[in-house]
Amino acid sequence: MAKMNKKWVVLCSTAIAAVYVAGYWTTEIDKTNVLINTDYSSPSVSSSTLEGDSPQVSDSQSQVSTKYNNGTYIGMGSNRRGTIQVTVAIKNDRITDVEISDFAMHYSIDDVIGMPEEVLKIQSANVDNVSGATYSTRAFSDAIQDALNQALRA
Repeated sequence: MAKMNKKWVVLCSTAIAAVYVAGYWTTEIDKTNVLINTDYSSPSVSSSTLEGDSPQVSDSQSQVSTKYNNGTYIGMGSNRRGTIQVTVAIKNDRITDVEISDFAMHYSIDDVIGMPEEVLKIQSANVDNVSGATYSTRAFSDAIQDALNQALRA
């Protein structure tokens, strides 16, 4: 095996390092994912010490402000590999249904077909990346977050 010239080793190493640095600086990390609030308070009961008085029950849940408007929202996620459109239904600050309504990615829909169930389970757009389908996963997550942002109360 022939020995490689030092200048070629330095040149190739520099080229590889430049590719890694360019990838690091051009990759965006989405930090806007919002978790859905699932903290519901139960009705409070106050009892009186006087005999004959019945306990008074006040429904404090009606006083709790909700984070999201009830309804169905369409979210879009896209990147250089294509776009994903999702439909997200929200009721009482809970994601109740998620459907992939349009899939126009370079890769197969099979890569993200189980993600709607994961969103329902974790009640968040923070889904786990699928190995080999990073672009599809990110576009799906962005689409869910877009729908959640539309549902936010002003």
